[in-house]
Amino acid sequence: MSEETRKSFHHQVDEVRAEIVRLAGLAVEALPQGTDVLLSGDLELADELIAREREVRRRCVAVEDRCYQLIAMQAPVASDLRQIVTVVRMTAEVERSYALVVNIAKAARRIYGSPLDPRLRGLITSMSEHAHQLMKFAVDAYVEADAGLAAALDDMDDMLDLLHADFIAMIFECHAQGEAELKVAVQLAMIGRFYERVGDHAVIIGKRVRYMVTGDLPERADPSPPPSLASA
Repeated sequence: MSEETRKSFHHQVDEVRAEIVRLAGLAVEALPQGTDVLLSGDLELADELIAREREVRRRCVAVEDRCYQLIAMQAPVASDLRQIVTVVRMTAEVERSYALVVNIAKAARRIYGSPLDPRLRGLITSMSEHAHQLMKFAVDAYVEADAGLAAALDDMDDMLDLLHADFIAMIFECHAQGEAELKVAVQLAMIGRFYERVGDHAVIIGKRVRYMVTGDLPERADPSPPPSLASA
């Protein structure tokens, strides 16, 4: 590879890296917005989040396709190849994370107008804040190539798992006391799972970062695609 070709290649790698960071940023920003839809009943914001999903998906596909072109045309090796492979794998995590926020917004529309127990609202806020922090740290780890921060995400996710368990228990309690209709309780249980899955995707991004930095392949423990909700 000539010096000029190498410079062009690295410039293109920098471009796809910048784009996946921008897309991940959209997912990070969308999470508190989805929570706002749920807690404040902002249906206009819900529509905005849902409408933006197609654009996020299109851009993720475009980034992935460009990465495949770079691999096919430049045949990168070692750290260069790891950089591109990491972007490819991150596109799926970013796309799914945004889809989970959309699912939260759709579920919020289904229970619009239903009162939520203050304890449930508090746990929703806590789950949202923790999931948001996990995603932000995952993106920071990628941008800074920080394998240590990436490795710490798995332990950080334990708190979100505990919050999710508390949330499910509180849903059962509220339903048993007649404070949450069954259809509302079901939607809330799904919402809790969506937040928990966002944390899972952040952890997987962390594993991709560790691979990018160290070359160690992550264990295959990816979560299955998010459960879909019928369009409202």
